[in-house]
Amino acid sequence: MPKRILQGTVTSDKNDQTVTVIVERRFKHPLLHKTVRKSKKYRAHDPQNTFKVGDTVRIQECPPVSKTKRWEVVTA
Repeated sequence: MPKRILQGTVTSDKNDQTVTVIVERRFKHPLLHKTVRKSKKYRAHDPQNTFKVGDTVRIQECPPVSKTKRWEVVTA
């Protein structure tokens, strides 16, 4: 099974080797037929601490790195 790749914006880089990425998705509401925006936060592994708040990054699924980290930063 291929690994999922998501694109989002870094919202926090305060933790060592970790960035918090917010991923927004848009979809059409099934009943109201209106475009709805939903967002979700993911914690991603950033070994060199290269990404800062506001950067657009791509994250990929990986085996668990810690209790909350199951994603790694692929590229900016």
